[in-house]
Amino acid sequence: MKKILIIEDDVFLGDVLLQKLKKEYFDTELARDGAEGFDKIKSFKPDLILLDIILPHMNGYEILEAKFKDSSIKDIPVIIISNSGQPVEISRALNLGVKDYLVKAQFDPEEVMIKVRSQLRKDEDSENEQSENSVVTKTSHNSSLEGKKIMWIEDDKFLNDIVARKLAATKCVFLQASEGEKAIAMISENIPDIILLDIVLPGIDGFEILKRIKSDPKIQKIPVIMLSNLGQSENNDKSEGMGAVKFLVKAAVTLDEIIEEIKAVIFEHQAK
Repeated sequence: MKKILIIEDDVFLGDVLLQKLKKEYFDTELARDGAEGFDKIKSFKPDLILLDIILPHMNGYEILEAKFKDSSIKDIPVIIISNSGQPVEISRALNLGVKDYLVKAQFDPEEVMIKVRSQLRKDEDSENEQSENSVVTKTSHNSSLEGKKIMWIEDDKFLNDIVARKLAATKCVFLQASEGEKAIAMISENIPDIILLDIVLPGIDGFEILKRIKSDPKIQKIPVIMLSNLGQSENNDKSEGMGAVKFLVKAAVTLDEIIEEIKAVIFEHQAK
């Protein structure tokens, strides 16, 4: 049985996570302050930690820094639970080995389970993943995103900051919009090489944007990857039926995997 430690001082959220994980047959413990949580990391030795940032006695970053210095617990994966999306904080967490994020303001118990299962599955399949990563590295070496125009349409600021940071390293031209009408105007003006399009947006949704893209001869051939928080099969089918080349569940893919999908789609499209 996999062990999960929740370090969260919000009574309601902590209890919801605890009950949800226990119902899924995980051996789960909850700490309500940072100092207690750090002690439990060492004594409980969980397979995964769900960690809030703002905590009494010892905040999430202090826990990450102390954990990073202790070789016996350094490699335990961590998923951050936070509302904060400042780039400097994201960078700090990434540098301390954080694997993923949960946004409190958009809390969805099913999203938590998708992220938990995804992270634990990656650990279990580490040998296969290492083999796959060697192939991905080779592909990455031969395919650069430098100068490519990548349009990201998403209203989640937290995620936008993370993606912008990751894509900056590729030297691409990063275009971002958080609502539909602005996105359509930017697409027509800039003609990106690829579009990543969230389904749930303020104003017109992602499906309406996709419909407009595919009905405009000027931009209809731009490949579109649809994004969603949950992997409902009807959304997948609808996306493909409307002309999207891919459908990705945000909670089930890493940022590196998204970048590899972007590369694959762009260079497949160019080869046609």
